[in-house]
Amino acid sequence: MTAAFLDTVGLLAIGDIADQWHEDAEHAFEILRQAKTRLLTTTFVLLECGNAAARRPYRAEPDILRDLLERRGELITPTDEDWRQAWHEYRKTPENRAGIVDCVSFVVMRRLGLNEAFTNDRHFAAAGFVTLF
Repeated sequence: MTAAFLDTVGLLAIGDIADQWHEDAEHAFEILRQAKTRLLTTTFVLLECGNAAARRPYRAEPDILRDLLERRGELITPTDEDWRQAWHEYRKTPENRAGIVDCVSFVVMRRLGLNEAFTNDRHFAAAGFVTLF
């Protein structure tokens, strides 16, 4: 079974029918579902999703997803070393590049050997990952 990383952009796009990327995200997610792809993300990504959803009709969705991912062992808590490496990567990238949560995602993806990200965030592609929509 293959695995892919769930990014904030993808999660918000699939959860919000008004999102400009919603249809693309739904299509990509259906392909992942049919392929029985294991879906992983970090606690940091879920924090971003929770912040974005806090005052939206889908406020409960990040918590429901957190519970599901925890039960499946698919929610990754970044290690202290991930944290240090992410800040190093954040410092070395020029302005208008990936934010710190993306840098944490990149470090975790590399550690876990993940190459595909459920996102269309150009920062993932720039970091050498395959974006799925």
